[in-house]
Amino acid sequence: MQKRVYIETSIPSFYYDDRPQPEFVACRNWTREWWDKHYHEQELFISDPVLFELENGDYPHKKEVLKLVADLTILPINDEVVEMTGAYIDHKAMPKDPTGDAMHLALATYHKCDFLLTWNCNHLANPNKFAHIRLVNMRLGFNTPYMVTPFQLLGRI
Repeated sequence: MQKRVYIETSIPSFYYDDRPQPEFVACRNWTREWWDKHYHEQELFISDPVLFELENGDYPHKKEVLKLVADLTILPINDEVVEMTGAYIDHKAMPKDPTGDAMHLALATYHKCDFLLTWNCNHLANPNKFAHIRLVNMRLGFNTPYMVTPFQLLGRI
């Protein structure tokens, strides 16, 4: 059975990132390796907030980034997803932006994704926050997706 993977905005952005700093080059290379070798092994999902962020960002290679995600399934936002987003914010598990990280987490959680794939290690792929997020999700009656980077899905750690 294929794993369900929610693709957060930073993943397609890093696929085409061309900054020369070593940490960005590494993230780009791991993103490309995961995407190019494992794309068809999982069910991949995005959301309207991801598309909004990608369409409204000011960065090079926007056209290519949007093409990369064009065929992915868009997860719908419903009242329960909005309520979950608010719960993450109210319980200080996520920043206050209701269309940002809290919404990404709510979408991945509500739609029973196995993984939320991201390079956002401050708010999402942060092991120090996982127990808090899992506790909020337990109270809401949901399992918590693993919030990971492409490096982790490649089995490098």
